[in-house]
Amino acid sequence: MSEQRCAVVAVLGAPNAGKSTLVNTLVGAKVAAVTQKVQTTRALVRGIVMHGDVQLVLIDTPGVFAPKRRLDRAMVAAAWSALEGADAILHVVDAAAHVPGGKKSGADLHSVDDSERIAAKLKALELPSILVLNKVDAVSRPHLLAITTKLVEQGLYTDVFMVSAKSGDGVQDIARTLAERAPEGPWLFPEDQTMDAPARVLAAEITREKAMLRLHDELPYDLIVETDSWEERKDGSARIEQTIYVARESQRKIAIGAGGQTIKIIGEQARKEMEAAFDRRIHLFLYVKLREDWSEERAIYQRLGLDYEA
Repeated sequence: MSEQRCAVVAVLGAPNAGKSTLVNTLVGAKVAAVTQKVQTTRALVRGIVMHGDVQLVLIDTPGVFAPKRRLDRAMVAAAWSALEGADAILHVVDAAAHVPGGKKSGADLHSVDDSERIAAKLKALELPSILVLNKVDAVSRPHLLAITTKLVEQGLYTDVFMVSAKSGDGVQDIARTLAERAPEGPWLFPEDQTMDAPARVLAAEITREKAMLRLHDELPYDLIVETDSWEERKDGSARIEQTIYVARESQRKIAIGAGGQTIKIIGEQARKEMEAAFDRRIHLFLYVKLREDWSEERAIYQRLGLDYEA
């Protein structure tokens, strides 16, 4: 029997660079919330990949950006803490945002600034990293060459991978490289496990993703989902009650929608994904409640695995 090998891999990047999508594609299952809005990954999510006899433990971190609020500071601190004990670091960069010339959106400008900030800190900490250029299917070859040349000149990256995390193109090349370099050591999780968060946490993440996808720009990041109860039924199904907490009354009305239609659609989408994730029937009941200043509550940070004092 061959020796077991295991690598802990930290996945860093600017908000919306595609970190969660990359982790989900590598794992082959839903692990982290994925929306077109930035800063969706609040706590460290560990996706687990088996590549032959090698176990890869992927730490999907919150997007690294310039923090303003307490929650922002805690998220960024959590992202950098993921580097402690990591065997490899993936720096995911949104290639499309780095295309030279032309008028850039505010989000693209922020993405470039945040990526440069991450690279500078990795270099200052003397942490060699693997560059993952994501969304390359949206970039022409000449631009891709220019972007790659500029980033590689920093002398930080040991390898460069060009991928589309969404379609999966090039992703398995990353897994193969990480597996080849993984150190000898026992697996940290059972072979058939895909994430280390309990089902209640994953269920809350699924609902939060659906809420953010549905509400788009109408609701900012002042929402959190908690799984209040999980009841096992005799027929093998599960009855789940969850509460979506928002910070203002106006947000509560938006989340519920006219005649309760918005929350109904969010619930239907979340239930379908939970049934696929948990391979069973789910009876989902959602409530929307006002919880002003929830982002200042110490207990919330503890549940999310974030440092309140960051």
